[in-house]
Amino acid sequence: MTARLFWMGWLFHVKTLTNSLFFVLVSVLQPIIFASIAFFMVESGNQAGTLLYVALGAGLMGIWSATLFGSGGAIQWQRWQGTLELLVGAPPPFVAVLLPLTVATSTIGIYSVVATLAWGRLFFGMPLDFAHPLQLAVALPTTVLSLGMLGLLLASTFVLYRNANAFSNLLEYPVWLATGLLVPLTLLPGWVAPIGWVLSPTWGMRAIRQAAFGGNAWPEIALCVGLGIAYVALGALALRNFERLARSRATLSLT
Repeated sequence: MTARLFWMGWLFHVKTLTNSLFFVLVSVLQPIIFASIAFFMVESGNQAGTLLYVALGAGLMGIWSATLFGSGGAIQWQRWQGTLELLVGAPPPFVAVLLPLTVATSTIGIYSVVATLAWGRLFFGMPLDFAHPLQLAVALPTTVLSLGMLGLLLASTFVLYRNANAFSNLLEYPVWLATGLLVPLTLLPGWVAPIGWVLSPTWGMRAIRQAAFGGNAWPEIALCVGLGIAYVALGALALRNFERLARSRATLSLT
């Protein structure tokens, strides 16, 4: 029953999100803009062989943006539509209802990876030679799932706080930096690295780059899986607590 609920919820939300022009533009157009800027910077610096490195980072930036906006807006959308109380009061646990939505938002973000790779290939002559295609085929969906589970943990706080969209916007750029999607962590202060260790985009990006350029991506993939499980456990716990507080404060349906 839980697997069917997840599948049907994921399928429904993927169809809904792909009908949202704004969401598709955020997932596709924004990473292309950032990737183009990075491509020109790399070419100006005469650093050959790094275009694929930049493209993969820009693609994962798009997945994170899609996950963040989708998770931040998930609760608010339900409030606006008047369905949040029905979802909370439904027989399945609220975490089982919310998880398909957050995973669907990160799944839509795959557009970002495909768009940036195609953009780099067509307009910048970027080679698409991957050292370990099998590892890449495992690393990418694992990263997507772990980001969706991280989105669940974030969305659990948004049940209680009405200004969730503003909070989600605040997290976009710091996570890009702390996880080393485009800027190497070695160029940042030392205290930034421990923050990235608890964020799955850090290990997902490392796994994808290891698979693309040669290396062993399996340890990073395992860390993504472990963090994803931890996010679900913490998200379920936080959802129960925040849901209880929202009920006691009568703030569940406030917009």
